[in-house]
Amino acid sequence: QVQLVESGGGLVQPGGSLRLSCAASGFPFTDYAMTWSRTPPGKEREQVAYIGGSGGYKNYATSVDGRFIISRDNVKDMVYLQMNNLKPEDTAVYYCGGPYDSWGQGTQVTVSS
Repeated sequence: QVQLVESGGGLVQPGGSLRLSCAASGFPFTDYAMTWSRTPPGKEREQVAYIGGSGGYKNYATSVDGRFIISRDNVKDMVYLQMNNLKPEDTAVYYCGGPYDSWGQGTQVTVSS
């Protein structure tokens, strides 16, 4: 009964910032790594960020490295993705990923003037 619910998407201008949130439930949250992935329109899904169970290890796709920051709150069972210096090519549906190949419903991020 893993549940992942994303929120925080919206429309932003190039160079702007946005923070996505993911509320997790149904599993021992601190035991598992979490991810953020995205699907641009007409393209395949791409993993953009990874964070270990304790939050001590993070990894990013080259396309977002230096601009995005993944974090987690193991008391509130929440995962976040802080997105800075957004570019039009960041436009996509963003998904929170958890254990057992689980995914949330996605939240739309549109970067446009």
